[in-house]
Amino acid sequence: MLKRTLTTAATSKPFRLAVVGSGPAGFYTSHKLLKESPTTQIDMFDSLPVPHGLVRYGVAPDHPEVKNVMTTFDKVAEDERFRFFGNVTIGKQNDDNISKSIAVHELQRYYDAILFSYGASEDRQLGIPNEDVYGSSSARTFVGWYNGLPRDRDLKLPLEDTDTAVVIGQGNVALDVARVLLSPIDELRKTDMTEYALEALSKSRIKHVHVVGRRGPLQAAFTAKELREQLKLPGVQFRADHTWIHDQIQQHSDYLAKRRPLKRLMALLDQEQNKQGDKSWHLQFLRSPVEILTNNDRVAGIRYEINRLEGPVEKSRAVGTGEYETQECGLVLRSIGYKSLAMDGLPFDVQQGLIPNLYGKMIDHEQNEMPGMYTAGWLKRGPTGVIVSTMSDAYETADTILADLRKDAPMLSSQNHADDDLFQLMYQRQIRHVSYDDWKRIEAAEFQAGAKLGKPREKFTTVEHMLDVLNR
Repeated sequence: MLKRTLTTAATSKPFRLAVVGSGPAGFYTSHKLLKESPTTQIDMFDSLPVPHGLVRYGVAPDHPEVKNVMTTFDKVAEDERFRFFGNVTIGKQNDDNISKSIAVHELQRYYDAILFSYGASEDRQLGIPNEDVYGSSSARTFVGWYNGLPRDRDLKLPLEDTDTAVVIGQGNVALDVARVLLSPIDELRKTDMTEYALEALSKSRIKHVHVVGRRGPLQAAFTAKELREQLKLPGVQFRADHTWIHDQIQQHSDYLAKRRPLKRLMALLDQEQNKQGDKSWHLQFLRSPVEILTNNDRVAGIRYEINRLEGPVEKSRAVGTGEYETQECGLVLRSIGYKSLAMDGLPFDVQQGLIPNLYGKMIDHEQNEMPGMYTAGWLKRGPTGVIVSTMSDAYETADTILADLRKDAPMLSSQNHADDDLFQLMYQRQIRHVSYDDWKRIEAAEFQAGAKLGKPREKFTTVEHMLDVLNR
C-alpha cells in the first residue's frame, strides 16, 4: 500500500517541531514524521548530554541485542532536518534550577508544535514503614546505578553484608535485577556494565534472591524469554511451591488454552528443576509487603501479609487474609513500576501518571484539544510495555500530527523567532548544548575506554566527564 506524504499547499512551509526527550518514543515519532513529511524540521532536547533514554540506561547490560535500535536512531539523526540539543533541560520538575533551563512557554515561541516524550524517571513506592532505610531501594535506581545513569552513580547497597535479597514485583525488570545479582561476575565483565558496579558486584555475598508478587503465577508480568534466561543461570537453583503452581495451571487450563504466550510461560514454570548449585532464586506468590524490618537503621527482614485471589483469573484481585509471615534479608529492591513527573505548564493526570491526550494530542483539564501540543511513550500511555510497544505508540502520535498537518489544524501561535534567538537564550543561561556530532565523539571515547577493558564500552557516568571529552 502506498504511503501518502504531505504535499499540500498548506504544508509547503517548514513545520518546526520540538521533541522533549530523546528515548525511543521521541526517536520513533521523529522517524515517521521525517519519512512522511518533507517539510518537517525537528529539534530534539534532552537534559543529559547523551541521547537514547532507557535504551542506554534501562536495558540490562547482558541484553546487547535490545540496544541495536540505537542504529535506527542514528539514521534519524543523520537527516539534515534533525538536530539534537543535549544537556538542555526543558521545563521545571521538582526542584530543578529553572535559571539553567528553558520553560515550556519559552520553547513555544520557537516552534509550531512540541512533542513531550520525556518518559517516567521516578519509581512507585510501596508506602510501608522503613521503606527508606539503608538496604532498601528501587529496582529503577539499581538499574540506573549499574548502567551508569549520572543521578544514580553514588548508590550504596549492603552487597557485602548479606546473602539474601528480596525483589518486590514480578515483571521483567525484577528478573533483570535478580539475574544481575546472581550472574557470574566474569559474564558481566563482558558487558557495558560500569566498572564501579562490576567492582561492587565482584565483592557481593548475595546468593539467594526472592522475587515476590502479591498475586499468582498466571498474573506474573515477566515474559518467557526473561524466565528462560533466569532458569539457565549456571549454578543457580530455582525454588518455588511447584505443586501449587502446577495445580493453578491445571485449574485454569481452559483459560490458558486461548492465550498461547501465557500458556508457554506457564509450561516453563511447570518444568521440574533438578539443577544443583550454591545459589538460588525463589518465586513467591500471594505476598504483600507490609513492613521492612530493621536493625540499627538498616534492612534486617521483611514482613508480608498472605493474600488470597478473588474474582475471575483475568481480573483477579489480591485480598489480604490477616495472616502474616516474616523473612530475613539484608537487601530489598522494589520493582513495582515507574512513574512520570508533571512539568510546569503541562496538564497532568496524577492518578494515572500521564498527560491526558487523544491519540497523542494533548487535552487540557476542560477536555479541549491543545493546538500544537503532543505526547508519546510512557508519558502518553503510562509506564508499561517494551520498546516494540513504544514504537507502535510513537507511530500513532506521528499519525495524529500528520493528520493535523493535512487538515491545516491550528498549531502553536509561535512567533517563529530565528535560531539565533534560541542560541542567545541558551548562552544567557549558561546552557552548553551538545549536538549529535558531539554525542558521537563522547560515544567514540566510551568505545575506546571499553576496548582497553575488553568490553563494548565504558560509559562516562558524570555530565562533567562527558563534557570534558568535548573540551579535549
